[in-house]
Amino acid sequence: MTLPTQPAIVASSLRKSYGDKVVLDGIDLEIRAGTIFALLGPNGAGKTTTVQILSTLIAADSGQASIAGHDLTREPYAVRALIGVTGQFSAVDSLLTGRENLRLMADLCHLGRAAGRRRTADLLDQFDLVEAADKPAATYSGGMRRRLDLAMTLVGEPRVIFLDEPTTGLDPRSRRAMWQIIRDLSAGGVTILLTTQYLEEADHLADRVAFLDHGRMIAEGTPHALKRLIPGGHVVLRFADQDGLDAAARTFAGATRDDAALTLQVPSDGGVGSLRSVLDQLDSASITVAGLAVHTPDLDDVFLTLTGQTDKEGALVR
Repeated sequence: MTLPTQPAIVASSLRKSYGDKVVLDGIDLEIRAGTIFALLGPNGAGKTTTVQILSTLIAADSGQASIAGHDLTREPYAVRALIGVTGQFSAVDSLLTGRENLRLMADLCHLGRAAGRRRTADLLDQFDLVEAADKPAATYSGGMRRRLDLAMTLVGEPRVIFLDEPTTGLDPRSRRAMWQIIRDLSAGGVTILLTTQYLEEADHLADRVAFLDHGRMIAEGTPHALKRLIPGGHVVLRFADQDGLDAAARTFAGATRDDAALTLQVPSDGGVGSLRSVLDQLDSASITVAGLAVHTPDLDDVFLTLTGQTDKEGALVR
């Protein structure tokens, strides 16, 4: 029988204030080993502060936390030996080459000369940086710098990694390449706590998601479970003329029409059965549509429902 995976990260009632400003107001977390956990929220929600506390960079005002069973306050050195941190801003030295950056990190991790060279070579290969290994990091693209930054985090082979907005500023191709690296790390048993403002990123990567707002945890669960809590699925029907829209509006009571766009939004759970019902009713009424689109609730809808804050590009408001 397979035993339940033990938590890699546990936090209870974490609080942090700066003067009169409350940054964290009682955060509870339990993250299983080998999983990807995403913290979502706008700037100022407390994401980075949570990472800084859990990575021993700053102390909480109150509350408790442990990494792989090691208490952050009593055993900070044991915690630091287990973790890696990639922050919002690259720690890469632009004057050094990619290889030199990795060797410097190997020295800081107290790897021997031979072991450091082997680890450097392995990581250059893993992160597709072999061809650029001996070029100054200043010449690297944004995606290459982020890959090198993460590779440097992995020199010491941490079992828990904190990624604080790792894809901010990357183009779509570089972002997806980083996603695959994160998935591969998780598949290898590494626990990842990811903060991001990109809802699509969390939806694609995370096993579980938590929403922070004004320092409080306002929702937590799997992406699928969170989306199921939110109503708002619908089918959008587009028509070629006003007559078609009028006929459809009479057929679907409770639908929302947009006369300027010649569209009708019909409530739906997004399932095949629901879509088939809509099509059958259109066919029975001899109504022709110019096009249709199915929308099911996503993490944008979850965030908007919980906080009322989102933007049109799928990234949380900064």
